Amino acid sequence: MTGETQLQHRVLESLASARNYIGWLAALVLPYLGDDPVEIGSGTGDYAEAWLTEGVTRLTLTELDPELLVALQTRFAGDTRVAVRRLDVSSAGEGHHSAAVSLNVLEHIQDDVAALLGARDLVRGGGTVVALVPALELAMSRFDRAIGHHRRYSKRTLGLAFDRAGLPVERIEYVNAPGLLAWIVGMKWLRGEPHEGPLLTAWDRFVIPATRRLESVKAPPLGQSLLAVGRVPH
Repeated sequence: MTGETQLQHRVLESLASARNYIGWLAALVLPYLGDDPVEIGSGTGDYAEAWLTEGVTRLTLTELDPELLVALQTRFAGDTRVAVRRLDVSSAGEGHHSAAVSLNVLEHIQDDVAALLGARDLVRGGGTVVALVPALELAMSRFDRAIGHHRRYSKRTLGLAFDRAGLPVERIEYVNAPGLLAWIVGMKWLRGEPHEGPLLTAWDRFVIPATRRLESVKAPPLGQSLLAVGRVPH
């Protein structure tokens, strides 16, 4: 594996313990999944597990990374609700899914418009393409570059990518305002990386639930991440 791939795997493993954070992001996406969603870049399957727990009855998980693909096949072996397949979203071909979802994937792809076009082709008319991405170039850090982020997004740049892919944006908003400050301090200024430990545990236990409650009332003006939902034309 490359150093970038090793870092991606290490961070995925570390963040698996952040159950409240994973549950929050999964819940934000849940209303848009429909009856036959596909997740692009499913990683180790933590979001998928959360959706299945919430009652999703059919789900296709995909990966391009061979090691993560095997991990997904192993984790969901025997679960008749789940299909696992290898997928390069930029050349995925046509499908008839109810939604195509990517969480912290689009920023890893050089041509993000081509990726969104591929995602759109996987979804039937009236379905959704949902993306959660890192927000704001001002937060770009050494870690972002090391893990393979080509960019961080603003509402304007993400909305423009969706528009160029022929996906009218139905919802676009920042997520996790406290996380933005923590990212700038911890990742950009102190040049750290996310890892499992007491700080992550405390943040997930106390800060994330409070932030989730507040942001369910009103979306923040800025945030660590940006969520966009585009509707596939009929």
